[in-house]
Amino acid sequence: MGKKIVLYDALLREGPQTEGINMSVKDKLQILELLDSLGMHYIEGGWPGANPKDTAFFQEARKLKLKARLSCFGMTRRLRHKAHEDVNLLNLVSAKTPTITVVGKSSDIQVEKALGITLEQNLELIYDSVKFLKSKTDEVFYDAEHFFDGYNSNPEFALKCLEAALQAGADYLVLCDTNGGSLPEDVEATVTRISQRFPEAHLGIHCHNDSDLAVANSLAALEAGATQVQGCLNGYGERVGNTNLTSLIPNLIFKKHASFIRPVHINNLTEVSRRVDEILNVKPRKNAPYVGQSAFTHKGGMHISAVSKYVSSYEHLDPEKVGNNRKVVLSDQAGVAAVLNKANHKKIKLDKDSPESKAIIDKVKQLESEGYQFENAEASFEILLKKALGHHRRFFDLVGFRVIIENRGDGKLISEATIKLNVNGITENTVGEGNGPVNALDSALRKALTKFYPQLKDVQLTDYKVRVLDAKDGTAAKVRVLIESKDKKDTWGTVGVSENSIGASWDALVDSIDYKLLKDSERKTGKKSKKGSR
Repeated sequence: MGKKIVLYDALLREGPQTEGINMSVKDKLQILELLDSLGMHYIEGGWPGANPKDTAFFQEARKLKLKARLSCFGMTRRLRHKAHEDVNLLNLVSAKTPTITVVGKSSDIQVEKALGITLEQNLELIYDSVKFLKSKTDEVFYDAEHFFDGYNSNPEFALKCLEAALQAGADYLVLCDTNGGSLPEDVEATVTRISQRFPEAHLGIHCHNDSDLAVANSLAALEAGATQVQGCLNGYGERVGNTNLTSLIPNLIFKKHASFIRPVHINNLTEVSRRVDEILNVKPRKNAPYVGQSAFTHKGGMHISAVSKYVSSYEHLDPEKVGNNRKVVLSDQAGVAAVLNKANHKKIKLDKDSPESKAIIDKVKQLESEGYQFENAEASFEILLKKALGHHRRFFDLVGFRVIIENRGDGKLISEATIKLNVNGITENTVGEGNGPVNALDSALRKALTKFYPQLKDVQLTDYKVRVLDAKDGTAAKVRVLIESKDKKDTWGTVGVSENSIGASWDALVDSIDYKLLKDSERKTGKKSKKGSR
């Protein structure tokens, strides 16, 4: 890959085509700035005139100072309209972007069956549209829709489509695997032929991921002579999505040692990826390559032991290079190395040959055999660790609680929890209501403790999951409850297991509160120690 590569992100147009995804103008503007901060070279904003949101977006986007070039997207003129009279083309011009991407059919089957026009008429639409747009803006990219299928069906016509766009002044010919069914070897062979047929042309590639090969196909096209690659951060798009630029970019940088027309801030990749998901209200995919929470996570005992000695044993890349981090999880698959790694991460000194180490791992394995899971409940594990070492502090003692579910006649169920606690010798009775028994119990617990520990006002329960462990036992089955909590600084997970879902929830809630109070207590002690050492 001797030539510098051009990155083109189409998330702002392709993203809303993803099932379950909607973007407001504000969402699009926030994502635009994130993509620009990452170092994308071209960012496609949408289809002007297609809907009021896209029209408003381009008006607002013009006010931003972007390093990337903003592009708008639309289709070739309609058969009954001349280019300078076609509303769609005029809307593209009115967006006032420095680059316009226009899509046209490049498959004989699509032209005849989808458009219902002749092949010659389609060539005229391509030529007229590109020529008109080129007279109105700096750059015009021609997206050759269904190109690979069209080339397989009628290579002569597919080539004529590219030739029409090139003669009209297109700056890039972008070859599209629209149905996402091509294989890397076929893409590479086809792009090689195209680069030989049009040596003066700049070629791009835009792949859909229907065969889970979009990244591989894009790499193959770049090897064969393409210099622009189109896709979406996090792989969003219609059906199963587009080329995932979150995976493609680090592959290009670290595997292909590629260079770009403008530097990419690859160490920010994980943060930008997760922030985009957050804006779109999508939970980040844990097993996403490079940026996923599990991308550099080690669970097996043999793996953990090896990684603790030599990190490259089971990692193809230093996670910090993409802004991610290494993670070791505790489970019945783990050994002493996992406990030591976790303890070291928590700045707790633990000798590998000590009875405490063996006792802790035996306890973890016992609990996991009962249904506990510490992979996503590291706060519960830290509490377990400190209890075993005698470092845990009790912040309150439960005297008892009761939960009542009541139908008050309007069809709505109201839950009420009564709780009795002892805090530093003081007994506290509190009642809390909620839209469910766990919510009511959480409300009562917080209400009882907040007067003693005001910092609990900052804690929010962000996720609550219940998993039935023994389905064959029906409603009497043991359940595992995982709770995710956060405050202004951190996010943590806790776990509880019981035949009673309320009991499991209570255990997870108590661990969550304990962890928050323990964490704040240690920070406060640490600050005092630092002051005392001056």
